[in-house]
Amino acid sequence: MIVFITGATAGFGAAMARTFVRNGHRAIISGRRADRLQALAAELGEAALPLLLDVTDKVSISTALDSIPADWQAIDVLINNAGLALNVAPAHEASLEDWDTMIATNISGLVAMTRALLPAMVARGSGTIINLGSVAGDTPYPGGNVYGATKAFVEQFTLNLRADLVGTGVRATNLAPGLCGGTEFSNVRLKGNDEAAAKVYEGTQPLTAEDIAETAYWIATLPPHINVNRIEMMPTCQGYGPLNIKRKLAT
Repeated sequence: MIVFITGATAGFGAAMARTFVRNGHRAIISGRRADRLQALAAELGEAALPLLLDVTDKVSISTALDSIPADWQAIDVLINNAGLALNVAPAHEASLEDWDTMIATNISGLVAMTRALLPAMVARGSGTIINLGSVAGDTPYPGGNVYGATKAFVEQFTLNLRADLVGTGVRATNLAPGLCGGTEFSNVRLKGNDEAAAKVYEGTQPLTAEDIAETAYWIATLPPHINVNRIEMMPTCQGYGPLNIKRKLAT
């Protein structure tokens, strides 16, 4: 099996690459940070093919895909993992630049990668696309604004892929994690404020990148007649709460 992983330089992507390679498969690992990409490739050996790629740049995508050697081109699994959240400010205070970056990465980049690799899967009559969503795509929360909206797009896009792909042998899954620690996610979201990022996970036992990687591997290696439409994952310390209500005290 050949798996193509975007955003493989850290977090979920790196853990997924290790999981697939450890189980005897080959991984095309892509990302923007060349040093991290080469370090992961050196760790994984000949079973990994590093590909410098920015999912927000269509030229970067086409250039990278054109450089894939012939014996790596029959890609069985695409994992659209590249994505990010930026800031937790309310909508009226949020940065439009942050919003644009999240849309470009979480939506446009995911769509571009899917469109680039999907036709060959359909032509072969097999393949799996795993899109990384989030519980934020289904459950609103203060400060989630555009990030949550991008993940709602991932959910609906994946379901619409399923509608288009019925009978083709190509599968599509939305893998939607909740609270997950041990990655750069909160550090990036909070613009490098490591102390604030650590507090997000304080007193919890969150999911890990390895948990997400094992789930993605399970999805990809199910018998080919099985499609998992959506998996939402949370640690046991996380759950659903009441609606957000702002109260004014009577004077």
